[in-house]
Amino acid sequence: MDIREYIKEHLLIFDGAMGTYFMKKSVNPQEKCELANLTQQEVIYSIHREYIEAGCKAIKTNTFGANRINFGGDEELLKKLIKSGYEIACKAAGDDIFVFADIGPVEEDGVADGFEEFKFVVDCFIELGAKNFLFETLSNDKHLEKIAKHIKQKVKDAFIITSFAVQPDGYTRDGYFGRDIFKRMVEVKNVEALGLNCVSGPFHMLHYLKELNLKNVTLLVMPNAGYPTVVNNRTLFDASPEYFGLQMADIVRQGAAIIGGCCGTNPEYLRETVIKAKQVTGDEIIVSSVKDGEKLDNLKRENHFMNKLERGQKVLAVELDPPENADITKFITNAKKIKDVGADIITIADCPVGRPRVDSSLLACKLKRELNMDILPHITCRDRNLNATKALLLGLNIEGVDNVLVVTGDPIPSAQRDEVKSVFNFNSRMLARYIDNLNQTIFSSPFGICGALNVNAPNFNIQLKLAKEKIENGVKVFLTQPIMTQKGLDNLKYAHEELDAKILAGIMPVVSYRNACFMNNEISGINVDEKIIKLYENKTPEQCRKLAVKVSTYIAKEVVDYCDGLYIITPFSRADIVCDIVNAVKDAKILKL
Repeated sequence: MDIREYIKEHLLIFDGAMGTYFMKKSVNPQEKCELANLTQQEVIYSIHREYIEAGCKAIKTNTFGANRINFGGDEELLKKLIKSGYEIACKAAGDDIFVFADIGPVEEDGVADGFEEFKFVVDCFIELGAKNFLFETLSNDKHLEKIAKHIKQKVKDAFIITSFAVQPDGYTRDGYFGRDIFKRMVEVKNVEALGLNCVSGPFHMLHYLKELNLKNVTLLVMPNAGYPTVVNNRTLFDASPEYFGLQMADIVRQGAAIIGGCCGTNPEYLRETVIKAKQVTGDEIIVSSVKDGEKLDNLKRENHFMNKLERGQKVLAVELDPPENADITKFITNAKKIKDVGADIITIADCPVGRPRVDSSLLACKLKRELNMDILPHITCRDRNLNATKALLLGLNIEGVDNVLVVTGDPIPSAQRDEVKSVFNFNSRMLARYIDNLNQTIFSSPFGICGALNVNAPNFNIQLKLAKEKIENGVKVFLTQPIMTQKGLDNLKYAHEELDAKILAGIMPVVSYRNACFMNNEISGINVDEKIIKLYENKTPEQCRKLAVKVSTYIAKEVVDYCDGLYIITPFSRADIVCDIVNAVKDAKILKL
């Protein structure tokens, strides 16, 4: 059969989930169900047959996670898994069912190249004679145009589908805006169908489809059975097959030409889908026009901090650590001192070193209301998933906090990891991209996105590479780690030449000999020159205080020509020292505030 001709005349119905159904069917479920291609071939074959007998016209090979990253680079094992998975599917399909090589996402770790990982899997399938390819549950469209071209060069009549996991709010877990991905993918000539799968149940996927303009697109839609609940340590999907089938019929009316099921679906769901979807007549099928999100332009505010930087003026940022308890009296007092001395913005760390403190964003809202100045809360990827992050950003935007600093976040201290878990759904680059997309689609007063730059890193070229990726994802300003060595200064100069972004040079006053030794040996990302450390030996507290001002002013003088402002980190809540440094910097005409 020619699949292109079939789709012209018929609705193409795929199978449902393999992984979740295998866990239910197998008496010995394995963590990676792809291994069952070698150890439980009868179970995999029977699952394929159940879907076919339910009325499905296309099945996916049991190879979703079969790639070198997931299997530790064991190429020989992967070749066996892919070969067996393809042969089982072909045996179950016979001559009447379309078999698709199922390829899931590859998680690039900074070392592996995504295209090469896709290419290895694709070439394995091509050697076996595969002609139909499904790239599914993707969070971005990187490498797809290139890998599709590679497939077509080897198999001219290949049929390629790409499918993305877009959450109900329109974004992928990597922070990409789904509508933007589709706009790019419709221009990729070697991809003949594209669509959505996983993450959402049929109701939300249908709702999302109504907001897209996907005319002249062969559209695939494969929702989850619904949303999972955990009962007695088992993950269950409680939506009924009948309800799923009804929703899938509405999805067909919305223009889907290829449908199926994802997580939680089983042959009963697909049997209902086949019955309900085939009742849809041609004159019922519509494709709604695009509906862009509306921005409330009357809420647009001036971002004083970012505007000052854009005008080429040097700025001053001062960081205050949030308190560890509910008494914020000293914190508020220090913030007022910092404002009075002329700081442009106060930054607030988000539970530094992974230990709980007062929430940086809530403090930012309070300071914004009470001091009416710009506040820069840090937002980490450690403690919030994408939903919680969006909710937080909406709240900050409403409260008039117009700038955020995105950081991956320090790990939870090892002693607490049994009770407290990190989230890390994304990294700082992905979070920046997510906020940048929200700026373009939701916020009439867009956030100024800031990032961190470690000028003390052993391999600064890697830091520059990451910084450039952050810039591509929307970061406009970098705040550096404290500069207290010649290497740090040299790296700042290099960054000033290389990066198309504003840079605030970090200064952290040293308040004692012991403090200098501690920072140099215990705090990641901070290096203190031995000459500075020796200055503090055998000095009284008052002498150390004067040294802190003198050394910090000297550093400010050294860095000012290679940055767009200063970023002073307050030590031990000593706002008095910071105020003295700011006044000294102004007196020396290093910075005009």
